[in-house]
Amino acid sequence: MAANRPVTLAAIIGAHGVGGEVRLKLFGEGVESLRRFRAFNDSALTLKKLRDDGKGGAIASFVEVPDRTAAEKLRGTALTVPRSALPPLDEGEYYHADLIGLAAISTDGEPLGTCIAVDNFGAGDVLEIQRPSVEGKPGKKFMVPMRAEAVPEWDGERLVITAAFAAED
Repeated sequence: MAANRPVTLAAIIGAHGVGGEVRLKLFGEGVESLRRFRAFNDSALTLKKLRDDGKGGAIASFVEVPDRTAAEKLRGTALTVPRSALPPLDEGEYYHADLIGLAAISTDGEPLGTCIAVDNFGAGDVLEIQRPSVEGKPGKKFMVPMRAEAVPEWDGERLVITAAFAAED
């Protein structure tokens, strides 16, 4: 895993009010996970104020954004920090960014493809794996729950998926 690879923590989804504030969609664990950082996007944006919007998002103001016009121009901007700036993890924990791009193999040693996304539909994380391309066509995709019985091990190099969870339909 690349220590300086940018990790997206939030995205600006629009302007809020006339004073340069922006509305944020959060990808971490709430406003508190964002509050520990002062600078984003290689220090292009410096956080001035941040508050919970009461709807699962946040309202923020940045030193470099003086008014609504400047805030509106930032719509769609991802707020990133280097992977190395994130807090260390306990055993068994992971950041989604660390899983995306990993090679996936089965417990039988069969190459399965690459993890292209980590989703959560409410019952826990689910990995989306894309099989290798065949004759120039993108490989099929399949999903695997990120639970010990389905993914018994992973590291910075690969995901090991229980063969029964990787069986072709």
